[in-house]
Amino acid sequence: MLQKIILFIALGLLVGVNSSCLQSASSKGKDTSKEEMSPIFQEELNVNIEQEMKFCEGQLKKSVALHTDFETHPRLIESGEEHWKMPENGVLVWTVGFYPGILWQMYDVTKNEYWKEEALKRTLPLEPYKYNKEHHDVGFMMYCSYGQAYRLTGKKEYRDVLIESANSLITRYNPKVGTIKSWSNELHPQWKQHITIIDNMLNLELLFWASKETGNPVYRDIAVKHAETTMKHHFRNDYSCYHVVEYDENTGAVRNKNTSQGYADESVWARGQAWAVYGYTMVYRETKDPKFLDFAMKVSERFIAGLPEDHIPYWDFDLTGNEGEPRDASAAAITASGLVELSSLLTKPELKDRYCKAADAILNSLASPSYSAKGVNDAFLLHSTGAKPQRHEIDVALVYADYYYLEALRRRKALTIEM
Repeated sequence: MLQKIILFIALGLLVGVNSSCLQSASSKGKDTSKEEMSPIFQEELNVNIEQEMKFCEGQLKKSVALHTDFETHPRLIESGEEHWKMPENGVLVWTVGFYPGILWQMYDVTKNEYWKEEALKRTLPLEPYKYNKEHHDVGFMMYCSYGQAYRLTGKKEYRDVLIESANSLITRYNPKVGTIKSWSNELHPQWKQHITIIDNMLNLELLFWASKETGNPVYRDIAVKHAETTMKHHFRNDYSCYHVVEYDENTGAVRNKNTSQGYADESVWARGQAWAVYGYTMVYRETKDPKFLDFAMKVSERFIAGLPEDHIPYWDFDLTGNEGEPRDASAAAITASGLVELSSLLTKPELKDRYCKAADAILNSLASPSYSAKGVNDAFLLHSTGAKPQRHEIDVALVYADYYYLEALRRRKALTIEM
């Protein structure tokens, strides 16, 4: 009798396991369900947002005093150093818009005219880049700077700069492929035809803005098609993303799926997954198309599932726990901002709470002594990784980590008020 009972229990467990595996295997394309989701962090937000933004303001006062050559921009602080390295601005330098964007955000937070004036000094020199047709990062360069300027001042001249920037960006769209070409083949000769990287998702926000501002649907149509094509070809079955996809420029067929900044072609580069979380959340906000919300949740779940105990990813998820491998606070900050927005866009209380808690767990760690630059250097955050395979910007402070961290704090404060 006992043997029969044991056999019955074992068969029941086997059926349950098989059922779960079948459900998981058939989940692609369906709505994200609780069964598909990883356990979420249960800790509450312990960051005092007001105090943290005051800390950021104090850090900015130090860096603004040192950044007086407006043909340069703060980009990184090496480990062990106190002050920003300030490379020259240039048409190929994708990071030029972040520091003025941080200053604009601080103006938004404080309403202090001082920050507006400092932001303007560093925004206006970027105007020539509105004609930039050499790569996709015109969105990062101009929307983070002039986009913030127009949002906070409403000045027509800033609007005109942004529209011209959008016109430059759409020249890189290939309708045969359905995406905007990211990089030039001259600078990246390992790929011979149409290159699209996951980072490009964030440049679409400029196009959505331009379409609303002008009433011209062409910008929006290109942005939506780019998001759809990327959704189709850039992701694996587990919703992790490739960094680089090369398309045949004449047929749109996929030629290669690779990485440039990740550990390996088939590994999960942390910042790439962060761009996906933020990008698809933004696309849903702009379109209200449920397929983009579903996808934003799925790529978010993949990011959350890969996080280590302190919620800050290793620079590549496939290297999690490997001794000596650096973290990437920039990926954490980007994702925290995206998750707060995702929470704000959801209607079901349990889902709003789920993604808010995930963002809170990340923000708690970023504000902790392990990742805060408080008392260390002039940045907000430590321990970001730019491009480890190129041995570039490893375990440093990065300006875009600070940009998205401040944005995440601002969004979290607004969500608290909303809730």
